Amino acid sequence: MYNVREVQKNIWWLGASDRRLELFENVYPVPAGMSYNNYVILDDKTCLMDGIDDAVSRQFLDNLDHVLAGRTLDYMVVQHMEPDHCSCIPELLLRYPEMKIVASQKAIQMIDQFYHIKVDGIAVKEKDTLELGHHTLNFFTAPMVHWPEVIVTFEAATGTLFSADAFGAFGAMSGNIFADEVDWDQDWKSEARRYYVNIVGKYGVQTNALLKKAAALDIKMILPLHGHLWRSDFGKIIDLYTKWATYTPEKNSVAIFYGSVYGNTANAADILAMDLAELGVKDVKVFDVSKTHYSYLLSTAFEYSTLVFASATYNAEIFDHMHTFLTDIKNHNLSGRKVGLIENGSWASMAGKKMTEILGTMKDMTILEPSVKLTSSVDDASRAQLKELATALAK
Repeated sequence: MYNVREVQKNIWWLGASDRRLELFENVYPVPAGMSYNNYVILDDKTCLMDGIDDAVSRQFLDNLDHVLAGRTLDYMVVQHMEPDHCSCIPELLLRYPEMKIVASQKAIQMIDQFYHIKVDGIAVKEKDTLELGHHTLNFFTAPMVHWPEVIVTFEAATGTLFSADAFGAFGAMSGNIFADEVDWDQDWKSEARRYYVNIVGKYGVQTNALLKKAAALDIKMILPLHGHLWRSDFGKIIDLYTKWATYTPEKNSVAIFYGSVYGNTANAADILAMDLAELGVKDVKVFDVSKTHYSYLLSTAFEYSTLVFASATYNAEIFDHMHTFLTDIKNHNLSGRKVGLIENGSWASMAGKKMTEILGTMKDMTILEPSVKLTSSVDDASRAQLKELATALAK
């Protein structure tokens, strides 16, 4: 049975949610599932804005059939060729053989790469337009937000920005599909951050370029491919995206991440957290990198101004999960943080040296003194170093 909603005059949401999904892109935990949004515009010409994932394609096809009500589908705009939005293309071409695909030249090439179909598509570039009747689509390129072929689309008559993967979030759709009908800060902000940081976060420069284009538009609604739909408070999400894209922390506090084998490095992290609290630092967070998925850790690293990495030495290297986490931070181009280090080693301690090497390849990462050194466990000397590090962090 169909489930559709008219979100603007003659613009219909056709999306669906997959609450059985455990790992988005087979990487990121999604305990609340995932929403897949797409839209159809009914005008003199009909136009589908993006497709959907295989897992929910049956719901989507029922929705599309209902909204078209016997009309054909004239156009499909492919803003992003990732399969969670495009796996239905072969089926749509069978059902609507006259349908024209509108996309960047790179996306048209990718259709053949994924599905071995050579389509006679309409290749669009920056500021090209498509007239549907009363609705005019204006296209803007958004390369690497987060694939190279991405475009976004602004519909001038309604002020609607079809934003592709920008402004999205992890999580299945709730009963209210508009962000202003839920407590977005409480229910969605953290998952919007985790989505941006992990999916797009490496490409801050490219995201900023898109934000500048969006600033010049008279936006009345933002329709992303994942998460809630925006019809008010655009400044809230755009301000956050500006912070994330410029690697500007949201919270002036300390996040402590530890990798511990037998609990001694964990003990040092807890001592440091309590020292910071006694010095008046609020909102300190402590994470075991072996237990918390790195997508959450990375999101916190983007959120916080000051980071502490505490690692045991393992095989003359950084503890495995800490090494993975630090590499992920580096790969996502995080910059401009104050950093504290704690290393532990019973002999030939190497974790501090190796962590410093990784951080040294990143931009504007300031390592504070002292770097705390444990020999197997916290003793009076390292306890004093922890207190000294807490003072430096608190400043």
